Amino acid sequence: MTQPESDILRAAQDNLWLHFTRHSAYQQNEIPTIVRGEGSYIYDIHGKRYLDGLAGLFVVQAGHGRSELAEAAAKQAQELAFFPLWSYAHPKAIELAARLAEHAPGELNRVFFTTGGGEAVETAWKLAKQYYKLVGKPLKHKVISRQIAYHGTPQGALSITGIPAFKQMFEPLVPGSIRVPNTNYYRAEEISGVAGMTAEEYGRWAADRVAQAIEMEGPDTVAAVFAEPVQNAGGCFPPPPGYFQRLREICDEYDVLLVSDEVICAFGRLGTMFGGQKFDYVPDIITCAKGMTSGYSPIGAMIAHERLFEPFKSGDTMFAHGYTFGGHPVSAAVALANLDIFEREDLLGHVTRNEPVFRGRLESLKDLPIVGDVRGAGYFWGIELVKDKDTKETFDAAESERLIRGYLSHALYDAGLYCRADDRGDPVIQLAPPLIAGEKEFDEIESILRSVLTEAWKRL
Repeated sequence: MTQPESDILRAAQDNLWLHFTRHSAYQQNEIPTIVRGEGSYIYDIHGKRYLDGLAGLFVVQAGHGRSELAEAAAKQAQELAFFPLWSYAHPKAIELAARLAEHAPGELNRVFFTTGGGEAVETAWKLAKQYYKLVGKPLKHKVISRQIAYHGTPQGALSITGIPAFKQMFEPLVPGSIRVPNTNYYRAEEISGVAGMTAEEYGRWAADRVAQAIEMEGPDTVAAVFAEPVQNAGGCFPPPPGYFQRLREICDEYDVLLVSDEVICAFGRLGTMFGGQKFDYVPDIITCAKGMTSGYSPIGAMIAHERLFEPFKSGDTMFAHGYTFGGHPVSAAVALANLDIFEREDLLGHVTRNEPVFRGRLESLKDLPIVGDVRGAGYFWGIELVKDKDTKETFDAAESERLIRGYLSHALYDAGLYCRADDRGDPVIQLAPPLIAGEKEFDEIESILRSVLTEAWKRL
């Protein structure tokens, strides 16, 4: 029996605790409730259609309403609904591990399954610590990550996260995390204090800050560097040319693991199966999740270089870590069906061919006085909003609050575009539609953004 809309909306108010949400915003308003998806669009409880400009949360790569993914889940649930990977295996996890290893670069052959991205990051840090203890370097435990970078909410992953406001309420966190500058070239002068650097020069400068941090902490204490191919928080910071090549050199020089956090950037978001492939670097570990199943069932993974598995091959050594639902049979089956869609429909090629078109539509918004920068890669873009284009002056905290939460977040949604208006760094709008989107969807995104941003400027 279907519940009446009024009962569902009342239960949402009375019983549901939303994630990263100010519930005060819904004291007088109903909680937006999405009931259906089809292709690149979602529909709310009242039947209104919205363009999903964020692929749910950088997740729904193959689009909404894919019956073959639902059918794969149902078939697997009937055959084997659950079994853990604790000293036993099941066929779907085995097959998926082999397939991921086949797609991964270099010798990243070992797949440790989790249920999400934060768990994958947590797993990578724990492996780095134990690996170095096993190879006779027990002091190596610290990690380096970048300012404003988001790496998850578990205590270890949150320690690696570089957003102070997300961490304050949960301190003390896991010690041993160090921050370095990110790759926001638009703000290169104020970050570095050096004027006139080219993108390549800024990339070299930013990467060298990692080497400096390792030296300051002591190379014998640093285990890993965590970096996203395109940094999410702050608004889609792509790496300057040569940045990751220099980072790889630094990690090799100091015997530090390079962890590519690809929870967002893997599985076609940048037009490649794994994000590091977009920028031609091979990490020691990849953390991934989200798009592996296009969101039809939760799963995540840490994919590690074969040499990191070597100490665990013999004797009584084990990695004393795991999750009940890691590599869940239903999720693994859905992931395999999802990868079949990638191959059958050439989603990677589709993103690569359409990236210039998408970028062009968004860059056309630079004629608006509020748009300072457009940056990103593949189907993953950020638009930074400014008070003054010439000086790059940003908004203060009160202005950002009024702009982001007081107007943009609800205005974009009301106009039929679900995306992210965010101020974890400078105010930005982030866009990451399903990988099946094309020119029609790009035109719609541009039209809605132009209208809403024009009105936002008038309200300043």
